[in-house]
Amino acid sequence: MAEVAFRNIQKSYGKTKIIHGITFDIAEGEFVVLVGPSGCGKSTLLRMIAGLEEITDGEIRIDGRVVNDLDAKDRDIAMVFQSYALYPHMTVRENMGFSLRLRSADAGLTSQRVNEAAKILNLDSLLDRYPKELSGGQRQRVAMGRAIVRDPKVFLFDEPLSNLDAKLRVAMRAEIKSLHYRLKTTTVYVTHDQIEAMTMADKIVVMHDGVIEQIGTPLDLFDSPNNLFVAQFIGSPSMNVVKGQVSSDSSGKLCVRVADSLWPISEKVNVGLGRDVFYGIRPTDMHLTTQDLGISAQVIVVEPTGAETELLLRVGNDQITLVVQGRVNLRPDERVFLNTNTEKVHLFDANTQIRIQ
Repeated sequence: MAEVAFRNIQKSYGKTKIIHGITFDIAEGEFVVLVGPSGCGKSTLLRMIAGLEEITDGEIRIDGRVVNDLDAKDRDIAMVFQSYALYPHMTVRENMGFSLRLRSADAGLTSQRVNEAAKILNLDSLLDRYPKELSGGQRQRVAMGRAIVRDPKVFLFDEPLSNLDAKLRVAMRAEIKSLHYRLKTTTVYVTHDQIEAMTMADKIVVMHDGVIEQIGTPLDLFDSPNNLFVAQFIGSPSMNVVKGQVSSDSSGKLCVRVADSLWPISEKVNVGLGRDVFYGIRPTDMHLTTQDLGISAQVIVVEPTGAETELLLRVGNDQITLVVQGRVNLRPDERVFLNTNTEKVHLFDANTQIRIQ
């Protein structure tokens, strides 16, 4: 295990700057997920840790040692790629032990480590097969086994589940997290899927356009997003956001006026009348109510999923999502009325997009 430290990391391709001065630390044994939309720089950052991309400026330290000028093979890391990167002419056993053979490791030690990794990953019965004889999930486990055999200081995962079907992705998420719990190796995991990030990470680093928007535990980011980008990126379905102006209702209570609707907010929020804001509320923090108490909405789509029903609604010129427990007897174009849990409402300044505390 090892700590990984980033100090003012920058990356440019010619005049195009990709990473803009990133600084943060990954603790020993921590599972950190780099998450963000495509093109945000997360995979580039991972490849710089691995030594597959040069660093334009700044320092990366692994276990206290600056690795900027070290070759990839000398950094004591192991990387699992999206494409598995298995040698088709080698068996599972040969693929898993290849890195040790390159180092001229003792044959007995290589065999021992391969067998131990195969046992951890339930690959014992597949050691003599070739990659073409394996399913996608089995190939990914072989790629993970190859990394485990090296016993590195740091594991790097570059979107390893994106080629798998939905059901297998869920199973593999649990498998990777369980593996980390047993091995306790420092892990850096890149994904654009925020569900993977939420379910697997000890700590999430949210990236956007080459900068870090927020770092925190999954629930910290979900409950207390720093800005509008993080609020809408973390959570599925994503947070509903409508633009309005702070006002007051007939009883003098603060609310946000959105077109002809008044959206309630908590009395604890310190915000002045007339301020332009974005009003954020998660689909699970709204509920159906009676006409006299709620915000008028029109049903666009009803999506039953079994235990829950997801409703796509139109409020004025905005579309919002509502998640209802159980089943509802609603059809498109019907009129419904909504209320919100005011303690779960987030307000963001309309200009800076920073959350108002």
